[in-house]
Amino acid sequence: MLLNVSHIYKSFGEDAIIKDATFAVDEGSKVAIVGNNGTGKSTLLKIIIGQLSADEGEVTLKKDATFGYLAQYQEDSFGSNILDTVLSAREDLLSMEQKLADMETQMGQLDSSEMSSFMEAYHKLQHQFDMLGGYTFRSEAIGILKGLGFEGEDLNKSMSELSGGQKTRVSLGRLLASAPDLLLLDEPINHLDLNSIMWLEGYLAAYKGAVIIVAHDRYFLDKIADHVVDLSYGRTSVYKGNYTEFVAQKELFQLSYERSYEKQQAEIAHQKAVIEKLQSYNREKSIKRAESRKKLLDKMDVMDAPDKDAPKMRLTLEIEKESGKDVLEFSHVTKHYDDKLIFSDLSFDVHKGDRIAILGDNGTGKTTILKCINNLIDFESGEIRFGANVTVGYYDQEQQGLTETNTIFSELHDAYPFLTETKVRNTLAAFMFTEDDVYKRISELSGGERGRVSLAKLMLSKSNFLILDEPTNHLDMDSKQMLEEALNDYDGTLLYVSHDRYFVNKTANIILELSDSGFTKYLGNYDDYIAKKEQLYGNTDAATSASNAEAPTAAKLDYKEQKRIEAEKRKIQNRILKIEEEIESLESKKSAIDEEFVLPENASNSAKLNELYAKQQEIEKKLGQLYDEWEELSSTI
Repeated sequence: MLLNVSHIYKSFGEDAIIKDATFAVDEGSKVAIVGNNGTGKSTLLKIIIGQLSADEGEVTLKKDATFGYLAQYQEDSFGSNILDTVLSAREDLLSMEQKLADMETQMGQLDSSEMSSFMEAYHKLQHQFDMLGGYTFRSEAIGILKGLGFEGEDLNKSMSELSGGQKTRVSLGRLLASAPDLLLLDEPINHLDLNSIMWLEGYLAAYKGAVIIVAHDRYFLDKIADHVVDLSYGRTSVYKGNYTEFVAQKELFQLSYERSYEKQQAEIAHQKAVIEKLQSYNREKSIKRAESRKKLLDKMDVMDAPDKDAPKMRLTLEIEKESGKDVLEFSHVTKHYDDKLIFSDLSFDVHKGDRIAILGDNGTGKTTILKCINNLIDFESGEIRFGANVTVGYYDQEQQGLTETNTIFSELHDAYPFLTETKVRNTLAAFMFTEDDVYKRISELSGGERGRVSLAKLMLSKSNFLILDEPTNHLDMDSKQMLEEALNDYDGTLLYVSHDRYFVNKTANIILELSDSGFTKYLGNYDDYIAKKEQLYGNTDAATSASNAEAPTAAKLDYKEQKRIEAEKRKIQNRILKIEEEIESLESKKSAIDEEFVLPENASNSAKLNELYAKQQEIEKKLGQLYDEWEELSSTI
């Protein structure tokens, strides 16, 4: 065991942030700490490294183990330029390197009597330098910086010239070059482009030391984590596997916990009913039996109520009317900003039922395309035409559609004046705005709150064509999951821009990759897109390969194979839905049996109780089989 975190508690004033955090990290393990905003993830990292003190609990690091920490916001500078800053992570090697150079200078000044012992000391230091990686650490540092987006003349840039985001990248490079036994990374990819993120995924996955990561990029966590620590409601639960496996396990655990809780509550109610019945006989023997049962009941370790009632966003996307088959024609469109060409002669079509994600490097014009479609900016040439009966709902990442002086309540009521006050309040409650919160001004809201207001307006629009620009920005993980589920249940058409690869993987069935040469179309989700790019270009960075080769046409893609994969996925998804329906039906039957157990006419009828028990066991067995099958199938998609 490399690190042990035991029963950590931490409060700020009257607010208890961490209420009981306990987990361990083994050598070489990759651990993700997840939880919604404000649950104390960054605070826990600071407690582990000793930057903050815990109110209670203990953190133990293996003797002589080293650790390195990257904060979300990094301003420290360690050297005159970028390369020197990263190299300074290995002061031991720099010192040895200088000593070797000094010794080499001295060699020509020694007489023969001194040379033997001098050369022995020199070769000993040289061997030590070699064993510690002295002859490769410069090239490794340059490789790390290249992976993080710095190369060529960038390496000689002064640290004083860099932005805060660039300094954070350099600090990450310095930390990686130091190669500690334990890396603690707080949002390490906030200032990285997709190429650098993919490079870092590979680097951390192969890293020999242990890693603890706090990040909101769920695809990133999927690629790296082998354990997930869920810090929900201030307490930790540890799951084995990556983020996707954690989500499935947590859902199963919650279902199992709720079933156990309900079963225990039914047992408590049954015992109380029996005790009350025994007491009503008012006989010494029955009273003693009642007291005996009461003592057992008092000793019972009563489970806490499940957290299912904790506030979560509730989103349902419906359409008022269906569109025609052809939803959008974006034909030969060209757009400049001043003298700069953004894109030229760009074309694509959207058909009913499509779920299209537009991907591409920053600056290629992805958001500009959405703004052109929504008539928010002009374009120089080409045509944008909607199909029959198309109604558009637009989610703007900049939230420019919100009126800053409005309250949350008036923002919805002004957009939908036909809604009653009760309907508006109920809608806002579904997005976690209750009581006096609805009278907050839009200008006072956080990014996440503004995002939830925009999603509430989108839900009320009942549009059959949703156009979304970075919809998961500022949303916590639970809200992202709610949005993904709502979009997967949505009967309309979807076009969006997103950097959230996990979101794209869950919701897209078509990828449009935008590059200087135009659009390349890929059928399937993000995983399918990456697999197809590796197949086309070899095992290279998928994000950069299109710029290094001529973009393939859609005809080059193996259409039949992709359709077969999609059909297989649909088959599995349909079976999962059928299993979930069976589980719901059996759970209802089990609840009905639980109610029969406590009926007065059954309490003393042993034959009836045996019959009910047999039925209950049969249902429990079937439920167990269904849960096992559900888990197995869910892990394949």
